[in-house]
Amino acid sequence: MKKISLLAFLFLLNFTCPAQNVLPGIDVLIKYDFAQLSGKNVGLITNQTGVNKDLISTVDIFLNSEKINLVAVFTPEHGLRGSKSAGEPIDSERHKKIKVYSLYGETKKPTSEMLKGIDALVYDIQDVGLRSYTYISTLGLAMEAAAENNKEFVILDRPNPFNGIKTEGAPLDTLFKSFVGYFPVPYIYGLTPGELARFINGEILKQKGKECNLKVIPMEDWNRQMSFEDTGLLWTPTSNHVPDSETPYYMAATGILGELNVVSIGVGYTLPFRTIAAEWIDPDLLAARMNALNLRGVKFRPITYKPYYGKWKDTVLNGVQIYITDKDAAELLTIQFYFMEVHNELYPGKKLFSLADSSRIKMFDLVTGTDKIRKAFTKNYKVNDIKELLNEGLDKYKKNIRKYLIYK
Repeated sequence: MKKISLLAFLFLLNFTCPAQNVLPGIDVLIKYDFAQLSGKNVGLITNQTGVNKDLISTVDIFLNSEKINLVAVFTPEHGLRGSKSAGEPIDSERHKKIKVYSLYGETKKPTSEMLKGIDALVYDIQDVGLRSYTYISTLGLAMEAAAENNKEFVILDRPNPFNGIKTEGAPLDTLFKSFVGYFPVPYIYGLTPGELARFINGEILKQKGKECNLKVIPMEDWNRQMSFEDTGLLWTPTSNHVPDSETPYYMAATGILGELNVVSIGVGYTLPFRTIAAEWIDPDLLAARMNALNLRGVKFRPITYKPYYGKWKDTVLNGVQIYITDKDAAELLTIQFYFMEVHNELYPGKKLFSLADSSRIKMFDLVTGTDKIRKAFTKNYKVNDIKELLNEGLDKYKKNIRKYLIYK
């Protein structure tokens, strides 16, 4: 038998080693026998993503614990099981004899009546790390309610699927505050739910005199360099079109463009957020032009497909499929703007903002977090005109969040 060189051995060892076994906050809570919640009446804000490392739901874990009393459950957009479509109002219901309050219907903030008999509100939801995903808006409003009603607020922390380093986008202009952009953080904000809660508490609620009694139960063995794939945890789809932990990267690359609703970004087909396509596009030409840009960490291939549902159901669409080849190097937000630049050069008679309804342009601005980027871009449809605006204030944000970080 031939001897394996030390270098080859180390390579094989590294290649075959499993991902780090990170413990999310719920498992840390279990590990220490629910000490932080022992004897308390608890309201749990969660959904289908609230599971431990073995995929047992936090709702069931709490119901089966003799240490705590689960009084009520609160759910964000998409509902307790994640079955509702984006934007679909959620009704309150009962689940295993527990009252389940909707925070995505007529009420988006827990009321005093909902919080009666509760000592602590516990938040356990896996987020996607993007400002426009509404779970973090629910988080902030629930923290306000906890402060106003003198309730303890406990975060069971979870990984940011990107990692704790990657940040992109200008922090939200508060003139454009909405449920799809509630806090002055970048589009990719680079924090765990627990760290974001600390930021909200220190930067926003404190200024309003509404700072809540916040406690974070941190993860074990997670560090800022880790993407979700590095954690050893299993991904639970956070909503209908986020089936895996790579999807948030593609959401950042196409999601803002998708708000215009004039080209398909793969929602309705098997590649949500991973395509950009329309009936009139020449896919080979578009792919060639996009690849000629030599954008870091991304490649494009021509694609033709027919969505199975949605606006373009059974319509033949042509465009590109996006492949993110280097997640750290890729500048994700710019991808959709580079597409718009190339599209404008190829099809100057089909300016995308002219094709969009005014309501969709408003949503584009709300998700972008400002109207300055759209106004500057549509003058010439050139990415160079908005490069500074896209990340304006980002360095200041990075310095400001240091005091709220939990992990190295």
